[in-house]
Order: sequence, then structure tokens, then C-alpha cells
Amino acid sequence: MNPDILLRGRGITRRWGGLVAVNQVSIELERGKVHAVIGTNGAGKSTLINILSGEIPPSEGEVELLGQDISRWTQPRRARAGLGRSYQRNTIYPSFTVMENCRLAAQARAPRPWRLWEPAVKCDVSVPAARDAALRAGLEDLLERPAGLLSHGQKRQLEIAMCLATSPQVLLLDEPLAGMGPEETERMLRLLATLKRDHAILLVEHDMDAVFRIADTITVMVNGSVIASDTPDAVRANAHVQAAYLGGH
Repeated sequence: MNPDILLRGRGITRRWGGLVAVNQVSIELERGKVHAVIGTNGAGKSTLINILSGEIPPSEGEVELLGQDISRWTQPRRARAGLGRSYQRNTIYPSFTVMENCRLAAQARAPRPWRLWEPAVKCDVSVPAARDAALRAGLEDLLERPAGLLSHGQKRQLEIAMCLATSPQVLLLDEPLAGMGPEETERMLRLLATLKRDHAILLVEHDMDAVFRIADTITVMVNGSVIASDTPDAVRANAHVQAAYLGGH
């Protein structure tokens, strides 16, 4: 068994009444690689990432993190075990500084309720973790800036920094490039290339140029099912993918 496979989904199915949103999907996320999931709206991408992160349970199937079955674990428990998640919409605290946002995320990972007398800004666990996360996300020069004053791209970087502050091994990133211009996209792709060295990354994204540049593996979903999962070159050449999604002949 490959020890670098950090997250596995096996036979994941999710039904909403008579609607099958995700149908027997299996996926593996490996340290050092970006695994992109693409598909049109309604393909089941968001449902899949919500199941992997613990927001909703699967109707069938299993989720494993670091070799342990976490299918019935809550989202906070998965986060504490090493699973980080970002969302399509910003989930930052706009009136707090970059540093404060990262520190709050770090505190959620390692709360210390017995240290009631200790000022949070002097915590010797969450403060270093927050600074390191901001540094890794490229925000070291913006620590004292209120998050609400950041550019759109910087806010997306902050969301990733907040994930990193929880010390994850797996990152589930839901459309981190949404709304970005070319310069911001380049900055984010450089960040993802750096982060994948130490993490397994799942990327749900609509920017196909970016996906084919950054992904090591691409899984294509249509109507809740996987129609292809392979290298970018193989997916690009796949006739079923071309017909269903990429607009080929």
C-alpha cells in the first residue's frame, strides 16, 4: 500500500431522495500531487468535496484519512486529524488582521482552554503557527492589514493560510482561482506548486487552462459519475471527455 496516499474515497454515493448526486466515485489523493476534479455545474463536484470534508455523510461508501476510516467523523474531528478545506466563498473575518485570522484558525486546531490567563496574542503555539502559515501563503508583509482590505487574490491566499495554520496534510480547495485576474492566478498557481511538496491536494476548479497546467491527475465527473481519471494529457485526448465537457468532436 502506498504510504503517500493520504486520503481515499471508495465507492462514494450520495442520494437526495430520488436524485443521485454522486454515484460510486472512488478517488485517491497522494502527497506531492495535485488531483483536480472537473465537470460542468451539477456534475457532483461540490457534493463530493463536502462528503470528503465531512460536511455531509455519504449514502454509501467510505472515506479514509491516513489509513483510518473517517466516514462517520464530524468535520471538526477531520480537521484536527489533518484535513484542511477552503470554500468557494470567502470565509475570512474582514475586520480582523491577516495575523488574527490565521491565529484563530491555529487556535481551533489546538485549543488550550486551561490557559485562561494567557493573552491569545502571546500563545506560544498558535502565534508561531499563524506566522508560519502566512509566510507559506505569501502574506508575510501583510500580517497587520485588516483582511477586508486585501485584494480578491490576497483573500484567497488568506483562506489557504488559514487552512495551513491548522497543520493539515490534505488540502481540499474549492475553486481557489474563482474571480482572479491573470496575475493573481499566476501567484496562486505558484503557491499550489509549492504546497504540493508536503501535502495531498484536491482541486475543484473551472479554469481549465490552470487545471491542465497544475494538476498531476484529473478526474472528470458528469451527472455524478466519473467518466475519466488520468493524467492531463490522457484526459485531454479522451474522446468521452471531449464530447461531454471539453467541446471536442
